[in-house]
Amino acid sequence: MDVALSTLLSPMVLFFVLGLGAALLKSQMSIPEAFAKGLAIYLMMSIGLKGGVEMSKSHLSWDIALVIASGIGLSFLLPVIAFSLIRFTTNLNRTDAAAAAAHYGSISIVTFVAASQAVAASGLVASGYLVAVAAMMEVPAIITALILARSGNAPPAPTAAHFTSERTELAREVLLNASVVVLLGSLAIGWITGDAGMERIAPFFFTPFQGVLCLFLLDMGLAAGRGLSNGWRQLEPGTILFGLYMPLLSAGLASLVAFANGMAAGDAALLITLAASASYIAVPAAVRLALPKARPSIYLTLSLGITFPFNLIIGLPLYLWLGRLVSG
Repeated sequence: MDVALSTLLSPMVLFFVLGLGAALLKSQMSIPEAFAKGLAIYLMMSIGLKGGVEMSKSHLSWDIALVIASGIGLSFLLPVIAFSLIRFTTNLNRTDAAAAAAHYGSISIVTFVAASQAVAASGLVASGYLVAVAAMMEVPAIITALILARSGNAPPAPTAAHFTSERTELAREVLLNASVVVLLGSLAIGWITGDAGMERIAPFFFTPFQGVLCLFLLDMGLAAGRGLSNGWRQLEPGTILFGLYMPLLSAGLASLVAFANGMAAGDAALLITLAASASYIAVPAAVRLALPKARPSIYLTLSLGITFPFNLIIGLPLYLWLGRLVSG
């Protein structure tokens, strides 16, 4: 409970609440669009660099490679499941459904940090390579969501050649999307340069990260609040329920993966937490650039307003129990 309260009352979350409240109260406060996009690019670069540095510290073995591959597989699969459930149980359009699904295939770094503290407090031991798994689970969900959002827009191709051309264009748009390029490119740069290289740019990318994140979440709170004030019926009961049952479904699938890989209890609990968490930093930043028509009032309220507190208060004890269960 102390971990949950300290996280929920952190400056980042409170700035989101400030933006949300200001927008709901019809405040004229705003952040310029170009500046907001710059914040999103900065956050993705910083997250990618940190993930790459952590990957450079891990000595790859067959067991670790299997866990990393499993995490990547989950990050590709979970958005497809989430997208199907959202489309079947709600009236959301394809773009909003794909944007929301991306959040549930990616991970929440804050939830992961809270889980790491809970694992240590419970007397379990977790391996450092789980940070690399977390880094590798950021991008696949974004790629899957872009495919899901784009694939339904084009009419059926009249010829095989036209079909191939359309699919090639879709692959190019997805893989060379700005958000994907920034995240993967930063991950590779962090991996190549390691700690020595990162020390040279840490004052810019690492030290101001929390402050920039506050600005970004303030802007996302404003966007979410204005969306809610203009159409509060967007969050229908089926959408809200999705934010509660999707983490449990993801945790169940990750438990099977952890059991199949023979993971220790601490590592299993962290993998389960990663799968069950919903991104509210990297994916919102990417979605803002890649799917500008998606409504933050839906995807950010789901991930930050419903799933995040649910995971901190109810989910973490459950995921620790599941980690012990699947490890035998």
